Amino acid sequence: MKNILAAIDLSPITHEVLRLAGDLALVRQATLWIVHVAAPDPDLVGFEPGPQHIRDQRAHELRDEHQELQQLALERSSQGVDARALLVQGPTVATILDQAARLHADLIVLGSHGHGALHRFFVGSVCQQVLGGTRTPLLIVPSTATA
Repeated sequence: MKNILAAIDLSPITHEVLRLAGDLALVRQATLWIVHVAAPDPDLVGFEPGPQHIRDQRAHELRDEHQELQQLALERSSQGVDARALLVQGPTVATILDQAARLHADLIVLGSHGHGALHRFFVGSVCQQVLGGTRTPLLIVPSTATA
């Protein structure tokens, strides 16, 4: 095992996902790719770039997310893990699958939020969609609500 992709959403389950993925990466001497899929830029009418205050706000959000990712990678690195952080914009499931292929991931680690059946029916489950779209082994870390 050379590459482990931990897809995180910066929610409370992120730390458990990274703890487990980091432990596996350390034992296997693998690279831990910490991937956060940021929401795509909001669709703007026409081809105009949109109001400056919206662009500034979005840039600020992305900068904050990038800094948080870098800090998470630094924390894992201080524990002896070869950890690298990536912030990628796009549709969540497709982007995770694309990054897993691009990075030659041997394992994908995801967190489950433990939403109920009604939420899964209307919104869907990232874990289920990733599972259905990949042949790469998938480790799902349950939330404390479903553990």
